Amino acid sequence: MGRQASAKTTGVPAAAGVRVDWWAVPPSVRSRVEASLGSPVESAVTQAGGFSPGVAARVRLVDGRRVFVKAVGPEPNPETPGLHRAEARITAALPITAPVPSLLMALDLEGWVVLVLEDVDGKMPTQPWQLDELQRVLAAATELSVLLDPSPIEAPTVADRFGEKFQGWRRLSAAFMERADDLAWLDPWARRNLGRLVDREAAWIAAAAGSALIHGDLRADNVLLADDRVMVVDWPWAAVGASWFDVVAMGPSVIMQGAPDAMSLLDQHLCARGADPEDVTTVLIAMAGYFLRQSVQAPPPGLPTVRGFQRAQGEAALDWVRERTRWH
Repeated sequence: MGRQASAKTTGVPAAAGVRVDWWAVPPSVRSRVEASLGSPVESAVTQAGGFSPGVAARVRLVDGRRVFVKAVGPEPNPETPGLHRAEARITAALPITAPVPSLLMALDLEGWVVLVLEDVDGKMPTQPWQLDELQRVLAAATELSVLLDPSPIEAPTVADRFGEKFQGWRRLSAAFMERADDLAWLDPWARRNLGRLVDREAAWIAAAAGSALIHGDLRADNVLLADDRVMVVDWPWAAVGASWFDVVAMGPSVIMQGAPDAMSLLDQHLCARGADPEDVTTVLIAMAGYFLRQSVQAPPPGLPTVRGFQRAQGEAALDWVRERTRWH
């Protein structure tokens, strides 16, 4: 899967984790992977894009085949192996017609989780976003939601998946009341409307309910543009919810990374999808609170850039909330 961004410098935080070279994987693990594939690895090119603190490489085997390998060990981030296991389960269960690279093999040994996937000859969307590429991705999101509604696999609901996460405004308000955080870093508009944001956030679970399988983490670095289709990669956060959820989740990163009239285009797309405007705003408020609160936490091990990325997404989400609510 070609994950190198075809981007020029944008000045926005990059979606980048601490990548591990394939050759840094323990030799016993590499040997097991090669034995399972039936051919040694000839070359492995590490791919940029995405936050996984592990291997993400396009691999050429000695017999000429190409595969994409993701691998992670217990260090530096102990939570990432669990995400790789979840991705393996979900990817293996998705319909063969879904625009998702096929899982060829998953191995779990010596604390390492290795996923071998179909290699896709594609590129990440250009940054800043180009209008035609954004329209392709939004159209693909619509097609995917139709294919996956109702969900063809067992998966947690969005409430179960994100219920503990989407309490940002409540937690920020509590920190302010307890004098643990004066919120001086927060946008004055958000501080002024904190009570409203807390109240609205509490309704997000009902607003996001639905029967579709959603990706849960749709962004430019989880999309590959191939000649004939848009492929969606990295599925550990999949959940069952509103069919439009992924577009709302992707929106802040699109706005942050730059796109012509991004908010207007996203609003028009969601309206055409039949998404209830109040539900969209409610879910967006919950996401903004999540991103902003997370941005002031200590960075997790192996993910040094994620807080800056979350801060930028949170500020973009807040701009979109302000535009949609027209609160003063």
